[in-house]
Amino acid sequence: MITVPEKLKASVAKILEEADITIGGDKPWDVHIKNDRAYLRVLSSGTLGLGESYMAGDWDCDRLDIAVDKIYKAHLETYIKKNPRFIAQVISAKIRNYGTKNQIPEIAAHYDLGNDLYEAMLDKRMAYTCAYWKGAKNLDEAQENKFDLICRKLELKPGMTVLDIGGGWGSFIKYAAEKYGISGVMVSIAKEQVAWAQEACKGLPVECRVQDYRDVTGTFDRVVSIGLFEHIGPKNYKTYMQVVRRCLKEDGLTLLHTISARRTDPTMDPWIHKYVFPNGILSSLKQIAEVAEDYFVVEDMQNIGANYDLTLMAWYENFEKNWKGDLEKKYGGETFYRMWRMYLLTCAGGFRARENELYQLVMSPHGVPGGYIAAR
Repeated sequence: MITVPEKLKASVAKILEEADITIGGDKPWDVHIKNDRAYLRVLSSGTLGLGESYMAGDWDCDRLDIAVDKIYKAHLETYIKKNPRFIAQVISAKIRNYGTKNQIPEIAAHYDLGNDLYEAMLDKRMAYTCAYWKGAKNLDEAQENKFDLICRKLELKPGMTVLDIGGGWGSFIKYAAEKYGISGVMVSIAKEQVAWAQEACKGLPVECRVQDYRDVTGTFDRVVSIGLFEHIGPKNYKTYMQVVRRCLKEDGLTLLHTISARRTDPTMDPWIHKYVFPNGILSSLKQIAEVAEDYFVVEDMQNIGANYDLTLMAWYENFEKNWKGDLEKKYGGETFYRMWRMYLLTCAGGFRARENELYQLVMSPHGVPGGYIAAR
């Protein structure tokens, strides 16, 4: 049995009280300590220790999403950044090149966990990116809203060719082919995703490939990327822009849909890196603008980040509803359940606190003659 000094417990409790979180309290967002080793793991390893101790059942919280929202709004992350381990993470992040080809198996692993898991959690079209909830009654409608918004921003017309970089389960390219009459190519590095997409897109003028974005050739009327940029890594942003520019016709449009950090930060969350998205790191709007300016005119930018909170909570509700049974047996029971629960709810809290955003940028090679009129 681990013995933790009462003084140390009191100091942790005092920090949490700054965010209106009480250890052992009765509010839904209060924290309940089940094993005192949670204190030591959090203090020694920051968010990695926080996540691992939650997965181990050392502490609990009914509404993790609310707790995280409150933690961010109270700026409690500053305590973590004082930890020497955080300084080491910053140094490592500046040295390493995230998103290289030899990291593809690690990146793809999250998306290849199993289509049954994602079928249970996502909408009917299998969209694993932020939905657009304006006027929507449910997740299915919100995801179709998002796809339609993107199609209108790209000014799609029948007969156009579209390249979808990192297209997941083919949800966007299928929608665009069905509703807007385009033909196109979708590439992803995740084999399970592409297999699902190939089946879903049968009979449509769409090709779904297992391929890295750097290896795509050909030219297209439109290029779209929905949720790939988070995996590219800062040292490869220029390469991404070069690939898009190479593949886009001179009078074309491209749309980048990506999660971004509120501030430029060279680090990634160590728990997310280890258990959810290996080598994933968020850009800031500043970083995107700086690398885009050498290749494109930014015609439009829309921040729909508040919609990701609603999307993540919808995914969480589906996950909870469908967990018991085959999913629980296949994915390893309580540890995986708590990991996935923490992933969805803490991310929802981060978007609610507006620490993370979701940007859609429309860009053109030379500027749209007469100006671009943004769809909303």
